[in-house]
Amino acid sequence: MSLLTATCLVMGNIIGGGIFLLPASVAPFGTVSLVAFGVLTIGAIALALVFGRLAERHPDTGGPYVYAREAFGDFAGFLSAWSYWTMTWVSNAALAVAAVGYVHVLLPGHASAGTDLAVALGALWLPALANFAGTRYIGAVQLVSTVLKFIPLLFIAVVGLFFFDPDNLGSFNAGSGSALGGMSSAAAILLYSYVGVESAAMSAGEVRDPERNVGRATVLGTVGAAVVYLLGTLAVFGTVAHDKLVNSKAPFSDAVNAMFGGQWGGTVVAGAAVVSIIGALNGWTLMSAQSPYAAAKDGLFPAPFLTKRRGVPTFGVLAAGVLASALTVINYLTGAGGVFEILVLITTFSATVPYLLAAGAQVYFLLSGRRDKVRPARFVRDLTLALLAFGFTFWLVAGAGYAAIYQGVLFLFAGILVYAWMAARRAARQEETTAAVPTTPPQHEAVRRPDEDGAALPRTT
Repeated sequence: MSLLTATCLVMGNIIGGGIFLLPASVAPFGTVSLVAFGVLTIGAIALALVFGRLAERHPDTGGPYVYAREAFGDFAGFLSAWSYWTMTWVSNAALAVAAVGYVHVLLPGHASAGTDLAVALGALWLPALANFAGTRYIGAVQLVSTVLKFIPLLFIAVVGLFFFDPDNLGSFNAGSGSALGGMSSAAAILLYSYVGVESAAMSAGEVRDPERNVGRATVLGTVGAAVVYLLGTLAVFGTVAHDKLVNSKAPFSDAVNAMFGGQWGGTVVAGAAVVSIIGALNGWTLMSAQSPYAAAKDGLFPAPFLTKRRGVPTFGVLAAGVLASALTVINYLTGAGGVFEILVLITTFSATVPYLLAAGAQVYFLLSGRRDKVRPARFVRDLTLALLAFGFTFWLVAGAGYAAIYQGVLFLFAGILVYAWMAARRAARQEETTAAVPTTPPQHEAVRRPDEDGAALPRTT
């Protein structure tokens, strides 16, 4: 992947379908939510810079898994890979289900559970086919989808500023509590807007000149997503009246209708949303295969995950597609919404585990006696960024909520059994290898040499 493609991968994975509802979700807290968004953006950029620095040291596929294992050992690496893998395929199912709602706007009619299921499965497997075709096709889909969704969102964000009316903003703190409480409540909703900053680091092995380009792509992609997020939310706040925005089901559509009149905004935004979700699924499908591939190379995941063709771990793509499809089928055929919600909560917590370990790994690398290799000014800067990224990720954990943490920790602990199984198999293979190599005991032979009197003396060698 080139720098441009890697940047699009980061931006496309960050900007999924959630952005199209974000302004309405945080509107009840007032414009203090914009301040919360700004604070979160600083934390996300700090995390992006940390991933860039880590990729310079370890430019290998697997990203957060590689850093955690290098710093803290196999078990920490496994927990990072297990959590990330879980998050990817469950969130893929959630994205596919979200796409169905936007397809209904584009193609109105009498939908059925069977039709919705077919659309959701198509949303899952079309990106999977691009992944099977290889990294070149993944990059092409990611580039096109990112441009197609970035342009309309940026158009609304920029043009909306010309229609900006301060009277639409409402009060700074629209909630019943303090401004700080309102900012924290808004942040809890916005916290996961930047999940995906690690995408270039996760695929570092497939990026050209990863020591330089992974860091650049991570920062450029995060900043690009931040521009769309912040300007887009500000434009919607300024074009849609606050009392209407609070109850809006399609805030970007309402913004387009408010700017240009008519009711065609919903169709335009729905089309952008479908493209955005498909692009996100394309990138996240690749992410779902990279982490277990890296762990399988070290014997921490089953060997089939090592299967790789055209630069893509194809078995990982297949496994994630099957698991996400199974979850989607359960959601539509049994109506088991409770099960689906529980698994989505698991992803909410699971996304934070690799981030926390990666930020902690950077702190460890900087404090483990390697200061002589870093200029003092750069050491202070890198340590400050690492601590800021750790704090940001810790805030993500706190904002996940008790239910997400509870469900996520249970699933995280379930992975211990998988780790025990893989560790036992690896130990058994090592014993077999050791037993297969014959060990030759040291041999002592007597060597006779004449002494000064001509007598032979024994010498052991």
